Amino acid sequence: MVTKDAYRHAMARLTGAVNIISSDGEAGRAGFTASAVCSVTDDPPTLLLCVNLASRQNDFLRANGVLCVNTLTIGQEDIARAFSNHDLTMEQRFALAEWSVLESGAPVMQGALAAFDCKIVERIEHGTHAVLFCQVLATATGEGDPMIYFNRAFRTLA
Repeated sequence: MVTKDAYRHAMARLTGAVNIISSDGEAGRAGFTASAVCSVTDDPPTLLLCVNLASRQNDFLRANGVLCVNTLTIGQEDIARAFSNHDLTMEQRFALAEWSVLESGAPVMQGALAAFDCKIVERIEHGTHAVLFCQVLATATGEGDPMIYFNRAFRTLA
């Protein structure tokens, strides 16, 4: 049986894009940094996102039912760090960037490499996390080099 520590150590070698997950609605505006995002299918356009059940963000996503996956560029490390800093309020986090909305009403970060505006269509809880299947309603794209997370650090492909 693989231990939790061995699993986490191996997962640190799995490279992932760095994203800000933002949401707004009945529960209010919220956001957090995540790398556990991937494509599921392009018909209908769907991605999945994993969020810890113990996270307060989980409650926001459940109540709001919508989110935007904002993929970051290498110059946006300060935003990635802020959205993972539990000592900062949501207002302080969101003040670090400019925001707009697309179809769902979830905040879309200006300057993101890509934005996927989604409604949550299915939720499966497994172990410590919820897996959210999110139908993409609209997209936006920007320019820049992608920020990735590898070996517990922010990096770029360049």
